[in-house]
Formats: sequence, C-alpha cells, structure tokens
Amino acid sequence: EAPAAPAILAAPVAPDVPAAPAPAAAPEQGVVVTVESGRAQLVDERSIAQEAYDPLKDLINYRRPPVTLLEDYMSDSEVTDEEIFENKSRIEETLKYFGIPIQRIKATVGPTVTLYEIVQAQGVKISKIQGLENDIAQSLKALGIRIIAPIPGKGTIGIEVPNQRKQVVSMYSSVRSLRFQESKAELPVVIGRTIQNENYVFDLAKMPHLLVAGATGQGKSVGLNAIITSLLYRKHPAQLKFVMIDPKMVEFSLYAKLERHFLAKMESEEKAIITDPMKAVYTLNSLCTEMDNRLELCSEAGARNIVEYNEKFTARRLNPQKGHRYMPYIVVVVDEFADLIMMAREVERPVMRLAQKARAVGIHLIIATQRPDVKVITGGIKANFPARIAFRVMQMIDSRTIIDQPGANQLIGRGDMLFSKDGELTRIQCALVETREVERIVDHIAGQQSYTEAYQLPDFAPEGGEGGGLGSEESSAPVRYDSLFAEIAREAVQNGQISTSMIQRNYEVGFNRAGRIMTQLERAGIVGRQQGAKPRDILFHDLPSLEAKLQDLGLF
Repeated sequence: EAPAAPAILAAPVAPDVPAAPAPAAAPEQGVVVTVESGRAQLVDERSIAQEAYDPLKDLINYRRPPVTLLEDYMSDSEVTDEEIFENKSRIEETLKYFGIPIQRIKATVGPTVTLYEIVQAQGVKISKIQGLENDIAQSLKALGIRIIAPIPGKGTIGIEVPNQRKQVVSMYSSVRSLRFQESKAELPVVIGRTIQNENYVFDLAKMPHLLVAGATGQGKSVGLNAIITSLLYRKHPAQLKFVMIDPKMVEFSLYAKLERHFLAKMESEEKAIITDPMKAVYTLNSLCTEMDNRLELCSEAGARNIVEYNEKFTARRLNPQKGHRYMPYIVVVVDEFADLIMMAREVERPVMRLAQKARAVGIHLIIATQRPDVKVITGGIKANFPARIAFRVMQMIDSRTIIDQPGANQLIGRGDMLFSKDGELTRIQCALVETREVERIVDHIAGQQSYTEAYQLPDFAPEGGEGGGLGSEESSAPVRYDSLFAEIAREAVQNGQISTSMIQRNYEVGFNRAGRIMTQLERAGIVGRQQGAKPRDILFHDLPSLEAKLQDLGLF
C-alpha cells in the first residue's frame, strides 16, 4: 500500500494593510520625462527617433476652411433644346450653301459655349471649313465663335458657339467636386469647368510655372484668386507658403492677415505683401538665395527634388543639427508683371533664374499681366513658362504672344479662358470667387493658432550701385555685416571650403542667419557663386590678403 501524500500547509495570509510606496526609480538613460495635459509621462528617446517627423504638429489643431464659406451661385441659364436645334440647322445650311456636305453633327453643352462636332463628307478639305469662320458667325449671329480643326484625338471638326445665356461656375461647386477633393497632386488647383462640364484640375508643381495674361476686366484677377483659394483649401500652413508681389497695392491686400500662416518674406521687411518695385527685385533675389540653399541641402541629402528630400526628413534620415529642415512649397504670385518690369527692368534676371532651376526645390512662379507685349513676355519667359492661361484679348497678335496661336481674341470675356499645357488648348469657364468669399476664408484661417512670424527668407543686401534708379539711395547705404562674418571668412580661407550647413553646425546659428552670412561672403568677393551641387570656390588663398580685404570692409 502506497504511503499517504504529505499534507501541504497553506501559507499564512498577510493582513490587509496597504503596502508602503516603492521609492521612485530614476529614469533610465535615454528616457525623458514629458508633461502633457498636466500628466508626467516617461518617453523613450529611441521611440521618438523611430517615430516619423510630422511637419503639421506645430499647428496640429489647424482646420482647413469649410466649403460653406463659399457661395453656390444657382443658375437657371440652361441651353434649351430649341437653341441647340436652331444652331445645328444654321451650321448645316451655311456649310451646304458653300458646297460642304456633312455626315453628322453632335452638340456638347458647356457653361459658356456649346461645342458642335461635325464630320464632313469624304473629300472635303478641313481648310475649306476653317475659311468659313466669319460666315458661320454671321449666320449664327454669335460673337466669338471658334473653329477647332480637327479636334485632337477625335477626327472631328469642332465649332464653339457662345451660349445665349452664360452659366456661372461657382468656386463652391469646383471645390466640392470629387476630382479636386480626391486629387493626389502636390499643389492641386481647380480653375473652372470645361465645355464637357468637367471640373478642370491641374498640379501646379508639374506645370511648373504659370503665365496668366488677358485684357483689363476679362477675369485675370478672379483667376488668380481661384488659384490661391484652391491651394488654401488643400494645403496646411506647414506645407505651403506664398510670396505675393502686388504693384497695384490692392490686388492681394486681402491676404495680409495670413502673414503668420501662409506668407513668406525677408526678415528685414515689415510687410509680407510686396508693393514696392525695388523691394520686389530684392525679394526675388532673396528667393534665388533660398533656391541655392535648398539645392545645397538636397545635394547633401542625396535627393533629386523636394519630394524625395522631405520624405527623407520626415523619416528622420536627415540631421537638423547639420542644417536640414522640412521644406514647404513656395508659390510666388506676381501681379502686373508689365508694370513691374517697366519700373525695375532688373526684375527679369531673378525671374529667369527661378524659372530655370527652382522647380526641383518646390519654388513655383505665377506671373500675371494685362499687357501681353513681346517686351514683357519675352522668348526666355515663354520658354520657361510652358503652362499659360489666356483670357480675352483684343488682337490676334496678343493671342499669339501668349499661347503661340490665335484663339484668345475670339473669347467672350467674363472668365472665358484658354489653358495651354503640353501643346494642348482647353477652353474653360473660370470659377467665380467674389471678394467677400475670399474675406471669409482669410478670416477663418487668421482666427486660428499661427506661427510666431512669417516664413523667413534670406535677406538680400544689394551691392553698391546695383539696380540704379529706384534703388540707388538704398544701395549707397553701408552694408551691415554679421558679427560672425570675419571669423567665418577666416575659417573659410584656412579650411579651403565653406557651406551654409557648415556655418550652422560650427557656429550654432539658424538656417536663415547662416544663409545671410553666406550671401554677404559672396557679395564681398570672398567666396564664389553657388554652382548647383558643387562646393563654392574660395577666392582668397592666404590670411594676409584676407585681412587686407576685411580692413577695406571696415572689419578688423
């Protein structure tokens, strides 16, 4: 018989007395204490390093404008079946009178014009129909008909006939459209509606620059406001900044309240909206410096463009202590470029530099003018502005200056426009956004938490005598060199190299100040110009000659 198992005695139960609090353990190395909502939390620095950087976090409570701030202009001005049938009959009769039989005709009704597509009988030359433009217009009693022969990709001939009653295209309906809301573009813009009644959305980042021209009162200002409004509806202040140049002083004044949210300016400027022509030149040159600085950062990061650079930065693969930073897009809007270039001709040089190189680092230009003259829209401007918007002009030569072909002289005004991109011409009715709507959008944004200041661009210090005319008095003033200027100049000569990121790293200064010092070194003739990804040339090779230069500059 097996022996009985030994009895297991239960452990005595401890009395129900609250345990003494354990002494607080000191945080381990690599752990930081944060205070959020009044509660202390331990956060491992390693988890912070692994977490992606969020550029929106500084204004995490920012709310984009609701679409209800815009007005929906209900329009009952629809094209009737009787109007379409009558126009079809008159087109057929006119062509038949001139001995041109057609096989079929189809109408597509748009907000401003109706497109009548015809298929001519075999053996009829297209040029024969094109020559009847005035006769067809007379038959239809219509102003501004346009013949498209042939319509690209369709094999038909199009005759655009203005509707008797135009339909208003509201910015409300354009912004609400799925095509705009679901667009994956970096800088999505909805500009209006096509003849097919489709909202026309394009990516400004892929244009990469835009030329807008048209006669006075034909919709150019409304078009600019539609572009700006589109971007305000889709982008966060951390992602986008505007530089606005307004020689007329009234066009962009509505946006002044957005200084700490969406505007960029030089550190030395009081106002973010630039109205003085010479200050416009300085600001555009400042943008050239910003462009060079961004190109240098992209080169150091091994990134080809702003998208690749920001992806690396948000993934924490770039060290901010080495000068790296998140780059917002910068959209430069210049109104009345013709007036600007008349008062300060030197504005063309920085515009050309930006147009040629700035696209890769997220700087995009929108230039508007009401005088499409070849002295204003030069060959260089046209070569670097492949995307162009033409509102109505009075003469065919003006249309050719803007879009390289006639057509803008046949528009009917009030927002009727031609959009030229990649060789294709699209007729669009521009979306209407009234001043009161812009004011509501601006007030909504301005009433929210903002940054402490506008986005800072590097200061531009003109050389003595440069610019002349308007800037001669300012240019003659002595340059105020940074307190670190002489020390950094000596280091550059001793080491044989210098860069903006080196200045930031070695002297613990911000990016804007480092860029300003680099600009001063270049203008003093101590370092050479930025040449893409190449390091700057050091123009002095020994300290004695540098000291003599510093003495000439009044720096001992």
